[in-house]
Amino acid sequence: MRNLDRLAVGSYDLVLDGVIVGSVVREVSADGGHRAWHVELLDDPPPDCRPSPFREIEHTSPTLDAATA
Repeated sequence: MRNLDRLAVGSYDLVLDGVIVGSVVREVSADGGHRAWHVELLDDPPPDCRPSPFREIEHTSPTLDAATA
């Protein structure tokens, strides 16, 4: 089971089977506008050991829904 635990506005822990495996953070511009969401694994496991759907350690998505899909 995968879910997000909110830490602060625009910042989440990515939890998989009860273990924190990554982070989801909103990037904002200097004027406070939303730019993107960054999803990153905490560890750097070999590609065949990464939790689905991770093919890379870090992903960037335009929306939170896209980042968590």
